[in-house]
Amino acid sequence: MLIDLDRPAEAQSRAMPALPVVAIVGATGAVGVELLGCLEGRNFPVKSLRLLASARSAGKQMAFRGQQITIEELTEASFDGVDIALFSAGSGLSKKFAPIAVRAGAVVVDNSSAFRMEANVPLVVPEVNAGAMAAHQGVIANPNCVAAIATVALAPLNAAHRIKRLSMATYQAASGAGAAAMEELRLATAAALAGETYDHKVLPHPYAFNFFSHNAEMDPETGYNGEETKVVAETRRIMGLPDLPVGITCIRVPILRAHGMAISVEFDEVVSPEEARALLESAPGIRVVDDRARNHFPMPSEASGQEDVLVGRIRTDIGDPSGRTLALFVVGDQLLKGAAQNAVQIAEALLPR
Repeated sequence: MLIDLDRPAEAQSRAMPALPVVAIVGATGAVGVELLGCLEGRNFPVKSLRLLASARSAGKQMAFRGQQITIEELTEASFDGVDIALFSAGSGLSKKFAPIAVRAGAVVVDNSSAFRMEANVPLVVPEVNAGAMAAHQGVIANPNCVAAIATVALAPLNAAHRIKRLSMATYQAASGAGAAAMEELRLATAAALAGETYDHKVLPHPYAFNFFSHNAEMDPETGYNGEETKVVAETRRIMGLPDLPVGITCIRVPILRAHGMAISVEFDEVVSPEEARALLESAPGIRVVDDRARNHFPMPSEASGQEDVLVGRIRTDIGDPSGRTLALFVVGDQLLKGAAQNAVQIAEALLPR
């Protein structure tokens, strides 16, 4: 399926300026706030910045580089003169407004699932497949958070030794379900510690001191939920391995931010933990945390707020007697590399060199 991204001739020929006009769609959400912080923290060059949200947020202000920027209501006229539009407002709004932004001349970097599997929309993790951006027709998709974080760790290994199969179990933080879920975890935990009951509203099960199957919609026939199917499809697409066998179980855990994942990686030949560690240590966007003597490995508390993906527990998987399978533990900040940071990195790659 191809989405209609028909751009006017003047928009198609317009070069990206060194100081672009940037818009954030969904600026007040959890990822929108992080997009603003990433633009500032990474010193992204901006001629002007527009913050777009719903009518109820219009008129409020958010700080950027020492100035207060007034939030505007998102409308069809919001993208006049915009060069880069960073979307983080859900699939429905992306499907409606992204084509409008493209026709106005903007390049859209979309954080929702709306376009990730569209044939004419690149799905990009810059450390892994930045070259795919060259074929964009106005929209570039930001991947699912687990797929983005996992592929940063998997790509350097696959570049040296072809991956034949993945088995994954994820431990996903409240941040993946948005600001409301993060607040529910805070309130539910406080209530539990006080010996009080808490009526959960955002997630389907009690969250404090509990974990459960990811809250995405379940397919009753396959037994897999929507998060799991997204991770499988997107990991294959990002890595250019369309037939890669992937087994996965996604779990929501009571952590505010930063997703963890235990991954077993089967290769087409024997790969030693020492070689894998060396490959990971030299790869962009990765920090190896693999101190066996101190039992110190990747943790959400150390990944939260960090741009790097943490990788550790690098060892031979003893469940495969052939020696071709390694086990890893990977943790990355869902709001950063799993969302806002990856989107800003895509935007950076759009700038003239």
